Amino acid sequence: MPSVCSEETLQKWVEDQSLRYFHRPFVHRAHWNWRLRTTGGRYYPKTHDLDFNPKMLAYHGKETFLAIIRHELCHYHLYLTNGGYHHRDRDFKQLLQQVNGLRYAPPLPAQQVKYTYQCRHCHQMYPRQRRVNTARYRCGRCGGELALR
Repeated sequence: MPSVCSEETLQKWVEDQSLRYFHRPFVHRAHWNWRLRTTGGRYYPKTHDLDFNPKMLAYHGKETFLAIIRHELCHYHLYLTNGGYHHRDRDFKQLLQQVNGLRYAPPLPAQQVKYTYQCRHCHQMYPRQRRVNTARYRCGRCGGELALR
């Protein structure tokens, strides 16, 4: 996976996008969060900080990542101006469209399959990243015994 930029660079990108598209400063903190899995970023209403998934930048590039930043800034600015900042709110949808932000985070590549189990009875396949205790777990379809392939 390609490397990502520093938190200082991330902070600068967020501040630049805020001024360019929202004409308001971003005065809080932006952080990388490696624990995010499928989401592009997260806004915290209590602290007004933003977290971003570095894998989105690494796999989808800077332009897509800047659109994710604009998405999170929509939450940020709408919350601070008492607008509807949830995904379902009309204010959020309109502002997101105006600033050309992403509505949904693009999918990341599938994680690597290390183990494949197969039911001995119905032959259902179960790809897994971690080992499974075959004495404890059974097939979800027929209840048959699982075997490592």
